[in-house]
Amino acid sequence: MMVAALGSAPYLVLGALLFASGATGLLVRRNPLVMFMCVELMLNAVNLTFVTLARELHDLGGQVAVFFVLVVAAAEVVVGLGIIVSIFRRRQGATADDLNLLKG
Repeated sequence: MMVAALGSAPYLVLGALLFASGATGLLVRRNPLVMFMCVELMLNAVNLTFVTLARELHDLGGQVAVFFVLVVAAAEVVVGLGIIVSIFRRRQGATADDLNLLKG
């Protein structure tokens, strides 16, 4: 069974659309959890672009970059969710403007 090659353009367009929707969500929404998910969406869009260009250029560097981005995203999840949970413990309906609640 042979799969037709689509080329790299649809993947790059999908990556751009995912990044744009993540950036729009980050700028529009004020809920810290939604903003956090939008940043993760933007990171995954960049990963898709890295993998697409690595495949197109026959270079392993893009896939290595994706590995490092995934490691940084995992660390961001640990730290970011810790901060978000501590904000929501102090105030139930917290927004991004309530970060000053974490001061001593």
